[in-house]
Amino acid sequence: MQRLLAAATRNLADARAGIISDETRFDAAYKAIMQCALVGLMANDYRPSTSVPGHHQTVIQTLSLTLGVPRESWIVMDALRKKRNVNDYSGDLIEPESVRECIARAEALFEHVRQWLSANRPDLLIGSQ
Repeated sequence: MQRLLAAATRNLADARAGIISDETRFDAAYKAIMQCALVGLMANDYRPSTSVPGHHQTVIQTLSLTLGVPRESWIVMDALRKKRNVNDYSGDLIEPESVRECIARAEALFEHVRQWLSANRPDLLIGSQ
């Protein structure tokens, strides 16, 4: 889990880099969301089956159960997941507003995960601070 948090930190830094394309920044922020959501599952002793289609949807939609993320928040993240899929499979452009939203959601989720771990599973933070 510490490696996932470190990877999310790197992806957030990439997402904030204004010198790369909006599409790449969006992808980096989305990847950070997924890494944070995976930490939530793993901290609750769940392991998603990444070989099964739909695991991104499952990981995001369980955020309220694993980390107590409000429904309104994970619904927005799920919409960003759908936007990513459309972009990946049809080449639709990612508009700047969606990039900003994805980065903001990733940053908020990362902070939420850190706070949740501190309160609920401090043993998992040892060595990652």
